[in-house]
Amino acid sequence: MRFALRELRRRPGRFATATVILTLIAILLMFLGSLLDGLIRSSTGAIRAQDGDVLVYSDASRASLARSLIDPGVRAEIESVPGVVDTGGVGLVQLGARVPGAGERDLAAVALFGVEIPPAGVPEVPPPGQVYADEVLRSDGIAIGTELLLGPARSPVEVIGFVTDTSFIGQGALWSDAATWREVLEQNRPGARVGDEVFQALLVRGDTDADGLAASIDTATGSTESLSITDAANALPGVEEQQGTFNQIIGVTLVIAVVVIGLFFALITVERTALYGVLKALGAHTSTLFAGLVAQAAVVTLIAAVIAAGALIALDAAIPPGGLPLDVTPERIIVSTVLLLIAAIAGCAFSLRRILKIDPASAIGSGS
Repeated sequence: MRFALRELRRRPGRFATATVILTLIAILLMFLGSLLDGLIRSSTGAIRAQDGDVLVYSDASRASLARSLIDPGVRAEIESVPGVVDTGGVGLVQLGARVPGAGERDLAAVALFGVEIPPAGVPEVPPPGQVYADEVLRSDGIAIGTELLLGPARSPVEVIGFVTDTSFIGQGALWSDAATWREVLEQNRPGARVGDEVFQALLVRGDTDADGLAASIDTATGSTESLSITDAANALPGVEEQQGTFNQIIGVTLVIAVVVIGLFFALITVERTALYGVLKALGAHTSTLFAGLVAQAAVVTLIAAVIAAGALIALDAAIPPGGLPLDVTPERIIVSTVLLLIAAIAGCAFSLRRILKIDPASAIGSGS
């Protein structure tokens, strides 16, 4: 082990090629993971921010706000379910917003929510005609006091504050009271207008387990689909598909890392055959020689991961707000580093068989 680390310190140039290649792989791995996290975050923020335990949709909606309707009769049934403490209506309309000073066709994509219970970060349900906006909309030139004209009807709303991490399917959220939502919906989507007490979904607060509460609500009503907040976020269109696609790409990247490390250290093992023969003749165990190889691979991998993390953090700082949805977190960097270390150990395993086959006498003889 000490011999291997000493070689790494005294002959770093020998490992430079592997370090460069692994750094590029680490950058790709961390970038893909952070991009996935950013895409999921920008898609699910509005749902994750809901200050409750369960979201209730109509059973035919397939957990889609746009296709769901909860009328007052169903709401009354839900409120009578044991364990339900409080409920609040949720409505949504997705529109383009005209921003003062922007071009006629330069619209900001927004998702206007009408709520009775303010989500996390929103201090209170705003007065009619006013909204809290997600901070990603700052990149569209929106500021406090900006009057936005929503949809083809150009329904006016005034921004009175900003909140963080409440985007919905990549659109910046606007948070309003129920009356404003209904008015904007009726003006811009006349065919989708709803009654005064009707919402698209119902946020439920309970005093019991969320999954159990969801099951109780569906059993009691017979006409709803209830999901915990986490499940509701994961049920949004595209979330599972994005996770599956990116995880497959990340898996392929890890396989490439295994192959690169395996080939590199296999070549080193071939070059060291005579040396390993001498060490075995002196009493070194195969496990000791293999441990040294693994230690070198781990050190090279850690160096590559540190460089990659620094490059990714610099890239994230350089991206303007509202640009690429990159979410660089310590957790993602740590997970990527651990996966690379596992790949390094797996790659070194290709050399174990060769080390086991080394015969001290023949190795020393071939090296002389």
